[in-house]
Amino acid sequence: MNKYPLWKNILVIVAVLLGLLYTLPNFYGETPAVQISGASTGAKIDQPLLTKVEGILKKANLATTSLALEKDNVVIKFADTDGQIKARDLIDKDLQEGTGRSPYTVALNMISNTPAWMQKIRALPMYLGLDLRGGVHLLLQVDMKEALEKKLESLRIDVRRRLREQSIYYSGQIQRQGERLIVRFTDPAMRTKAVTEIERLAPDYLLKQEGDGNDLRIVATLRPEAEIKAREDAIARNIATLHNRVNELGTAEPIIQQQGQDRIVVELPGVQDPARVKEIIGRTASLEVRMVDQDNEAAAIASGDIPIGAELLPERGGRKVLVKKDVVLTGDSITDAAADFDQYGRPAVRIRLDGKGATIFRDITRENVGKRMAILLVEKSGTESITSPTIQEEIGGGNVQITGMRDARESSDVAVLLGAGALAAKMDFIEERTVGPSLGADNIAKGFHSTMWGFGLIAVFMIVYYMLFGLVSVLALGANLLFLVALLSMIQTTLTLPGMAGIALTLGMAIDANVLINERIREELRNGVSPHAAINAGYDRAFGTILDSNVTTLIAGIALFAFGSGPVRGFAVVLCLGILTSMFSAIVVSRALVNWIYGGKRKIEKLPIGNTSWEQKAA
Repeated sequence: MNKYPLWKNILVIVAVLLGLLYTLPNFYGETPAVQISGASTGAKIDQPLLTKVEGILKKANLATTSLALEKDNVVIKFADTDGQIKARDLIDKDLQEGTGRSPYTVALNMISNTPAWMQKIRALPMYLGLDLRGGVHLLLQVDMKEALEKKLESLRIDVRRRLREQSIYYSGQIQRQGERLIVRFTDPAMRTKAVTEIERLAPDYLLKQEGDGNDLRIVATLRPEAEIKAREDAIARNIATLHNRVNELGTAEPIIQQQGQDRIVVELPGVQDPARVKEIIGRTASLEVRMVDQDNEAAAIASGDIPIGAELLPERGGRKVLVKKDVVLTGDSITDAAADFDQYGRPAVRIRLDGKGATIFRDITRENVGKRMAILLVEKSGTESITSPTIQEEIGGGNVQITGMRDARESSDVAVLLGAGALAAKMDFIEERTVGPSLGADNIAKGFHSTMWGFGLIAVFMIVYYMLFGLVSVLALGANLLFLVALLSMIQTTLTLPGMAGIALTLGMAIDANVLINERIREELRNGVSPHAAINAGYDRAFGTILDSNVTTLIAGIALFAFGSGPVRGFAVVLCLGILTSMFSAIVVSRALVNWIYGGKRKIEKLPIGNTSWEQKAA
């Protein structure tokens, strides 16, 4: 009656062993480390570099726990963060070799101590959230006005190119006025052809034909539904770009999500260099290619009188350059970017253009041989000309090298920004919060102690009140905690303080099922049922009540996950998984333990479940 079939016993044993295996990685902790990787194609990660780094550290008397080549990186582990930070500064400075630039990226990192054999079977620790590990919290606001202006500017460039390709002649310049794009004509037939082409090119825009005589106009405005979509796309594109930038920095498990209609929350757990991250995230760098107005440049620089359709911009080296306002190519055409060095050893950025961009660049260089082209870096702080070389020949193939970088650090940063894609619009930092590693460690300790104290008090109560069956309930509760932590580790969830609160709450709720089972067994015993029958009836008849109560809580947890965000969703994940593991441990695991204790006895003389009157009568 109270015996499990062999497969159920095996199931319980395997579940406990797997739970133990996937829970263990969380106890190994992390080691502070410095990671050296190549910042350019010319950087070699090899044994000579390893030997050189080892010499740098020995000279400075900085002790390491290990130093090795791992996956095209040099990884140096330290006993504490103080040694880690000192080593990073020394190595970074020495690798520059007094030139102010380095082909290597030297970064701080935290490396898991989990054994290699565990990592191979994906037995990994849970990621820790910002409040537990420390890191940076940023709240950014997207400039939606600029996003719409960029979309209109992109349309202006595309319309100009399409009309030229179709030999449709317009008057003057295609102008942007507020949220409108205006194209002027003197010939009604040309305007009619232009309307057809622009409608094909930009179906999201509403076109109106205005004016008469020699002042014929097409006015394009974004449709209301398209404007809503453009705002949504701007947020989505900025989030995707931020993900790419953060991934380039090697940050584990970042949280980047929308908040409200025009804000983005960025949380980077474990970041130890917040200034560097903020610099990369906050920069809105994109490239623009424009032609230099060579005919008017000297006069404009001398007098400050800027001709219409041109713009005087600063250039590297303290010079100024007069560029035409017409943008011939933007950073949107860049598919890949990498830091590099030119043939003279100067830092550079090598970019690859998509098919459309490669065609435009080829045509521009072919048509303007002997003229100067300005490569502009457009950022929130302003627009600057990196270089304005003279075009020597047609450049095809879509591979372009940009020189003029100040040092290798800048070339690496610009490559990251361009390779990750341009932001749809600039973002302003409206909130910044840094959580130190010591505060995170303190939060972990408090959460761990609260969970253990709660578990201990529950264990004392259950053993005192239900005796041996109370001990069985406590063991089942321990298995529940094991299963829950193992599941969270297996799915690589991010544990935060609300998640730890969810674990503590799950333990408190999970014991309810064992209380129901124990009380049902005691009730059956009071009704004169034999101990074996009472155990069997107690588990069977308590199952319905346990299921009902847990299903209602599970529905609430699913609702929290569906409609919540951030920490609320983290809490909901822990709660829902905890409900499932608590049902398994309370019903299956505790029943298996009781069966192993009493299943082999034909007659039970005494059932220690805290019902003294029944025990005396049975004796």
